Amino acid sequence: MTDSRICVGVIVGAHGVRGLVRVKSFTEEPADIAAYGPLGDAKGARQYALDVTGSAKGVLLARIDGVADRNAAEALKGTELYIDRDALPQPDEDEFYHTDLIGLPALLADGSAYGTVRALHEFGAGDMIEIALDGGGVSVLPFTRAVVPEIDLEAGHITVEPPVETIAKSEDGA
Repeated sequence: MTDSRICVGVIVGAHGVRGLVRVKSFTEEPADIAAYGPLGDAKGARQYALDVTGSAKGVLLARIDGVADRNAAEALKGTELYIDRDALPQPDEDEFYHTDLIGLPALLADGSAYGTVRALHEFGAGDMIEIALDGGGVSVLPFTRAVVPEIDLEAGHITVEPPVETIAKSEDGA
């Protein structure tokens, strides 16, 4: 079952002395994060209306009502920003939200257990998928169709075909 809210960004710090915050957006078009209306914190206790004023070094610069100085902006550092899933467009057939994969079992092509999806990372050179291995340890793999040939949300699992050297390392415990 998917969560009713999706994390669409995180406040990563303050910018300047007048209360601007730096926001890392997880939306396809970063500035679209403000188009969905007020965003909530992880607990749903507080709402934040973002007014994007610019960008700098891979983050958005935004003003938030009630945040007027650097100290107030710094106090929000690390705040994850959520939106109700219903406010987002339905993904196309071959698309999904990253949050839909977190916690799914990862199976090998023969159907045997490999691990559980722990995270997806975007490092710029290509997405990576992090899997907590069933036997202990973690495997970080390229998130490509060759390595993850099947994502079956209805069945509730993904299929992975890790490169041979990755399997050898996990068997050696390295």
